[in-house]
Amino acid sequence: MERAFFVLGALSAFIAVGLGAFGAHGLRTRLAPEMLAVFEVGVRYQMYHALALVATAWAAGKWPGALALAAGWLFVAGTLAFSGSLYALSLGGPRWLGPVTPLGGLAFLAGWICLASAALLQTRT
Repeated sequence: MERAFFVLGALSAFIAVGLGAFGAHGLRTRLAPEMLAVFEVGVRYQMYHALALVATAWAAGKWPGALALAAGWLFVAGTLAFSGSLYALSLGGPRWLGPVTPLGGLAFLAGWICLASAALLQTRT
């Protein structure tokens, strides 16, 4: 899973950079400023958690076990739910996506707790 999380993190960072550029150059004149800000929050959190996935790849090698594995998948799920819903909402997606955003935030929080717990509780095998 170390390699998978590293690859997912690197690809997510690549996508975040591309979406950030798209937002700054392609959406600036097409979205209302408040919707552009929503899009940018999605990009920012995607990048944070892309880096978290790379860190999780390292942590999974150092402290293998279910906690590091859970952290990685929670970061993936959080990115899809949190950032994905913000992208969709900012681009005029259905309003029912609004409640999905905090679920992604909860996944991020749970991922960070799992990562911290992996460092505190796991022993290297």
